[in-house]
Amino acid sequence: MEIRSLTRSEAERRGALLEVERYDVDIDLTGLADGPEVRCVSTVAFSCREPGAETFVDCAAEVRSATLNGRSLTSTADGRIALPALAGHNVLRVESVQADTTTGEGVHRAIDPADGEVYVWMSFEPDEARFVWACFDQPDLKAPHAFTVTAPSAWTVTSNSGDPRIEELESARRWTFPDTPPLSTYNTVVNAGPFHEIRREADGHDLGIYARRSLAPILERDADELFTLTRQGLAFFGEVFAMPFPQRKYDQVFVPEFGGAMENYGCVTWSDAFLRRATPTPAESELLAKVLLHEMAHMWFGNIVTMRWWDDLWLNEAFAEFACHWAAERATRYTDAWASHLAGGKLKAYLSDQGPVSHPIHQPIHDVAQAASIFDNITYPKGASVLQQLKTYVGEEQFRIGMTAYFARHAWGSATLQDLIDALSEASGRDLDTWRTAWLATAGTDRFSLERDGDTVTLVAADTPRPQVLAVGAYSRNGKDGSNGGHGSNGSNGSNGGSNDPSGEVLERRALVRVEVTQTRTPVTGLPTEADLDVLLINDEDLTFATTRPDPTTRDAFFLAAAQLPTAISRGVATATVWDMLTTGEATAAEAGRSITAVLMAETSDAVIEPYLTLAANIAELWAPEDERAGLTAAVAEACRRLAADPGRRQVALRGLARVATTPDDLTWLREQAGDDVDLLWRTLVREAELGGDVSSESALLLERDPDPDAWVRALTVRAALPDPAAKEEVWQRLAVDRAVPINSVGQVAAAFWRPDQDALLTPYTQHYLDSIPDLHRGGMIPAMVFAGQLFPPHAIDPAYIEEAQKAAHEAAPVVRNTLLERSDTVKRMLHSRGTSTDRESVTG
Repeated sequence: MEIRSLTRSEAERRGALLEVERYDVDIDLTGLADGPEVRCVSTVAFSCREPGAETFVDCAAEVRSATLNGRSLTSTADGRIALPALAGHNVLRVESVQADTTTGEGVHRAIDPADGEVYVWMSFEPDEARFVWACFDQPDLKAPHAFTVTAPSAWTVTSNSGDPRIEELESARRWTFPDTPPLSTYNTVVNAGPFHEIRREADGHDLGIYARRSLAPILERDADELFTLTRQGLAFFGEVFAMPFPQRKYDQVFVPEFGGAMENYGCVTWSDAFLRRATPTPAESELLAKVLLHEMAHMWFGNIVTMRWWDDLWLNEAFAEFACHWAAERATRYTDAWASHLAGGKLKAYLSDQGPVSHPIHQPIHDVAQAASIFDNITYPKGASVLQQLKTYVGEEQFRIGMTAYFARHAWGSATLQDLIDALSEASGRDLDTWRTAWLATAGTDRFSLERDGDTVTLVAADTPRPQVLAVGAYSRNGKDGSNGGHGSNGSNGSNGGSNDPSGEVLERRALVRVEVTQTRTPVTGLPTEADLDVLLINDEDLTFATTRPDPTTRDAFFLAAAQLPTAISRGVATATVWDMLTTGEATAAEAGRSITAVLMAETSDAVIEPYLTLAANIAELWAPEDERAGLTAAVAEACRRLAADPGRRQVALRGLARVATTPDDLTWLREQAGDDVDLLWRTLVREAELGGDVSSESALLLERDPDPDAWVRALTVRAALPDPAAKEEVWQRLAVDRAVPINSVGQVAAAFWRPDQDALLTPYTQHYLDSIPDLHRGGMIPAMVFAGQLFPPHAIDPAYIEEAQKAAHEAAPVVRNTLLERSDTVKRMLHSRGTSTDRESVTG
């Protein structure tokens, strides 16, 4: 019998029936030192509003015994234990064992290859706590949790509430943690292992960071940055929400074989891949900051106030994603955070929102399995962009007042979308019902263009637009009369003062006009005369979520002008238009590649150099027709060589060159530049392997030199790139069948495996992927998303394969289905782009 997924109607019935008073969870981790078992005793005190009624408790672990009010219960194989004849007040006690701690859900046992030490982490979103102990695993049944953990003597244990009482036992230690505040089951955590720990005091908070011992030097290297960001984030959110973080202790635990990061209250769990083994690039440092602030924002939006049901998942994730950029820009040194959001996540969201998995940001969710399928580009980057538009629409001060009221009103409880809309409507004095319906209940992306008739300019929507506020920027070239209109505050300060366009042409902003859109055609007034203008930029400052198109008569000039705009945000808005035109078949890979490479060379913001370099390389490798690939790749390689002359860009440029190098001179020069840079040497070996070089001996020697405990993955990546049948077979087995590669490295190995010009070798694995679809969901939400998306072949396939994969997707678990459909749609667009260099027929349908 399969484990059942909780439905909305079941959750509503159980939520109306029960009030959970507390959880006392006794966890024994001693069996994990040399075995797979976690043993738990979960004691749940709860009341029933209808004595005599029955319900069920969730427990997908092996149940050893279960009693309700002293009476024995019988468990079933569907992950539930029936609770008959409830009393007004009840005590449930369940003993359980989770033995699948390698590939199972909820809890994971990882062995550090450097020293054989064992580390344990737990992660429960959306409903994986039930795989470890018995609980009412739905977000609105919040309750205090008291954890008592028995672990090997050498281990440190972390949990939500901090400050445990520690008792020495004969061969172990018992950690007794204070009660948490009322939390949803998915926001609780226990992590354990022989961690390296660093602590600091900051503004009345006791801050801790942890990592496995073999990464202690990396944690020490990054400690100042982590503590500074944590202090800045806690201060910012405490002020703007008028609610300081209410717990003294705030821990962050970096663990192996974890995907992403998880916002457990007071104890955030991270993948230790965020502890970069090489010196972090500017983009990697900014990503660390944004993830830290994203998870911290969840302390308020998700933990203190929790969604009532998963249809409001976007309230958690979109808000945290919005808030991390807001905080980064206002409270940290990462003042270009919104520019990098536009260069990365927002481009993905534009593509997703025009594909087969587009959905309203807020939508009915039938069960938790469906909820797992919407941790996606619509919920995260589009949702964040929509909240940025909402802040613009109501005004930032009114937005803050509304959020303050929302948190004060619903702290330690659960809330709905309507609760948030009510608070913001009261604060702003605006009726947000129309805004809510248009933005949150309607899928799709608005598209705008401009009509010019002499000096009359009209903003035109392709269809009925959503209510929104956006800006139009007016730009002229150097030498024309008029003063610079000034740089906006969103990602346009700091180093973004002007273009480094090698042609010397720089566009200056003459005016910035905000427009409130309520209809298909909107006059734009206050712009300079047509004679004084060279470029009109729609959505300047990136205030809304909408795609744009240049006037057909200025289309080609627009592609050239993108690099000449003066700020990271303005260049990013233009780049987003170029990218969207590529993905919809309205621009060729050559046009888009040349435009974005020029932007890359002109860019002054370190935050977006790396994502633009990745974008340019992706266009050359994945979007260009075969007869144009070499030329576009060479152009990116030349850009990398030029960028490498700037010491501040050298690391990123050399990494980029390692991806696109094609000539012996490129490879020789890379080796000369690498010196003792182990990271760059690995990247160079991957490229040499792809090109057929004999690098096996050098890879083995580098593996011996590399101090990274996970360096074996780099060696496997080199083998993955080899045009060799035996290597492909070995890597596929370890990657896709055995799942031996850490989840955070699957994308890296898969990208090296699926290489262009290796179709004959890769064709068998395209079928292997199709055969694997029914089982891709195993291991929980994160593995399902990673394997379904990263293993999908971008090469050695044709449109018929896409159709076959999409047909198979409809029989898969929801999270696999959506991930596969989204990825296959992107690859379908790539195939269209590769098929012709001149046809601009739209592929959007």
